[in-house]
Amino acid sequence: MTDLPLPLHAVALLLRPDDSVAVATRDLAAGTSLTLADGAPLTVLVDVPRGHKLAVLDVAKGGQVLKYGQSIGRATAPIAAGEHIHSHNLGMDATEREHEFGTARVTPEAPADLPRTFLGYHRADGRVATRNFIGVITSVNCSASAAKMIADQFRGMAMDAYPNVDGVMAITHQSGCGLVPDSEGGQMLLRTLRGYAQHPNFGGLLVLGLGCEMIPVSSLAEGLDLPEGLLVETMTIQDSGGVRATVRAGAEKIREMLPRVNEATRTPADISHLVLGLNCGGSDGYSGITANPALGVASDMLVAAGATSVLAETPEVYGAEHLLTRRATTPEVGRKLLDRIEWWKAYTEAGEGTLDNNPSPGNKAGGLTTILEKSLGAVAKGGTAEMTAVYEYAEPITDKGFTFMDTPGYDPVSVTGLVAGGATVVCFTTGRGSVFGCKPTPSIKVATNTEMYDRMSEDMDINAGRIVDGTASLPDVGREIFEKIIAVASGEQTVSEDLDIGQEEFIPWHVGAVT
Repeated sequence: MTDLPLPLHAVALLLRPDDSVAVATRDLAAGTSLTLADGAPLTVLVDVPRGHKLAVLDVAKGGQVLKYGQSIGRATAPIAAGEHIHSHNLGMDATEREHEFGTARVTPEAPADLPRTFLGYHRADGRVATRNFIGVITSVNCSASAAKMIADQFRGMAMDAYPNVDGVMAITHQSGCGLVPDSEGGQMLLRTLRGYAQHPNFGGLLVLGLGCEMIPVSSLAEGLDLPEGLLVETMTIQDSGGVRATVRAGAEKIREMLPRVNEATRTPADISHLVLGLNCGGSDGYSGITANPALGVASDMLVAAGATSVLAETPEVYGAEHLLTRRATTPEVGRKLLDRIEWWKAYTEAGEGTLDNNPSPGNKAGGLTTILEKSLGAVAKGGTAEMTAVYEYAEPITDKGFTFMDTPGYDPVSVTGLVAGGATVVCFTTGRGSVFGCKPTPSIKVATNTEMYDRMSEDMDINAGRIVDGTASLPDVGREIFEKIIAVASGEQTVSEDLDIGQEEFIPWHVGAVT
């Protein structure tokens, strides 16, 4: 008895009627008989792994391959319906995209039952924090070890008497000297450090330097628009008498801060105070189908309620930027994004690379082939709302609504920029299983597929793979992510926080010469 052909939708997802490919939802063996929606037969010609692309149409060599209704590349060899489409037969499509401005502006409407408040720490400058940390921030790498020694004294039982303080964290980095302070890279580092120093999730701050660096302690602690009530102390190792003396004195300063920082309590705040950072890492073939668009639903809900969401990772919107410029509130906003794309083209060329070097090996193993495919899935994190602003790296985020920040695609560097800009919650989608945190801001990790979620459930907060499994709808998971954002902003611990991950992930973007 011959097995009856399976309908395509039972084993693969065709995302748009005119797409050239469908995404396999299970491993497909060569010889499997399928039936397309119009009744036409389709035989799987070679094995196609779960999450990878199955050709549903013949494509001539040089022809565009469509997914999401957009080109994800050009065939480098003739492709027959039923073949596996991947790096062996799909390459970059260098066709210039047409950039329109403001032609697809959408203002999302908030559901009537949307929660309107979260429990946060109200700061004197009007911002509302989601966490209440004390930070030991270093002006230069030379003070990094001393900063960690100070922070390490405030772990475990040492914090039991201060239930309203989330911890003491060291903010260390590998720069601060050997670079030109007025250069692009020097200003970027200074902007990042100042952004953390002014972050609402810090109730107290110890600024620690060596004493002879190019970016001195004074440049961080003086002249800043620090919130009233933020406790700030400054020290240098050279003036304090060396590392041991600095650690003793620094720890004493923290002990003096703790009772006052602990006085802060959570009280209701309108969710319009939230700033949500959107990031993805370890993407796979399901990222643009499950976790990313579900996060987009949550982003639209927050924007509808008057909050802010910030998309990032400029190299991972390359090839899909035309979809974002259509959402720009003004031509100037759209052109600023295009200007950053052009900067990246020159930057990667100077480094003997190109923007289509992406995706990573892990992305490709998960089914992604070209940067176009990756980017089209990545922009889904931003939902549908109009784009109100484009920021440079670590620039203060001041506009409400859906916005964009220019960052690299490397996750710790990207999220460091978002947090420096003021993100108070981060949502991080992953298909391969990224383990990530970003103190002092909580990071919610959303899995794109159930297989990875089950294998790494202790590292994931939400399983968006249920969308492909058929056990949850896209709107349902989007609402679940939204509710998790509110709960986490109100104090619920993420899995990353429970593992105490996030201190080592502070990595400012290094640009320019080190002298």
